[in-house]
Amino acid sequence: QVQLVESGGGLVQAGGSLRLSCAASGRTFSAKAVGWFRQPPGKEREFVAHISWSAGSTYYADSVKGRFTTSRDNAKSTVYLQMNSLNPEDTAVYYCAAMRNLVTGDPYNSLEYAYWGQGTQVTVSS
Repeated sequence: QVQLVESGGGLVQAGGSLRLSCAASGRTFSAKAVGWFRQPPGKEREFVAHISWSAGSTYYADSVKGRFTTSRDNAKSTVYLQMNSLNPEDTAVYYCAAMRNLVTGDPYNSLEYAYWGQGTQVTVSS
């Protein structure tokens, strides 16, 4: 079983930056692709970013492209989401999620992810 724990959320002013971390338990984390999703208040959960298990591929939602960057440190079993130029529309609960080992499913589809963290709140004030 894999447990994911997000951290790094908080309150930031528009234009600011935050870095979210997703720490995973288990020895096979390096074989798992990881995605980031978010759920704004009163809205559906939406895709934000994805990084393949090899870190060779990354994907981003159009709304965050050029502002957010995801990376991973497999030695630390941690994936990061660097968020720059934040705006109030980025306010949401952010979740990381992992696919099963060596799975290269549709990165945009939340159903492809088998493991989910509890989420961390990001609030951007105007």
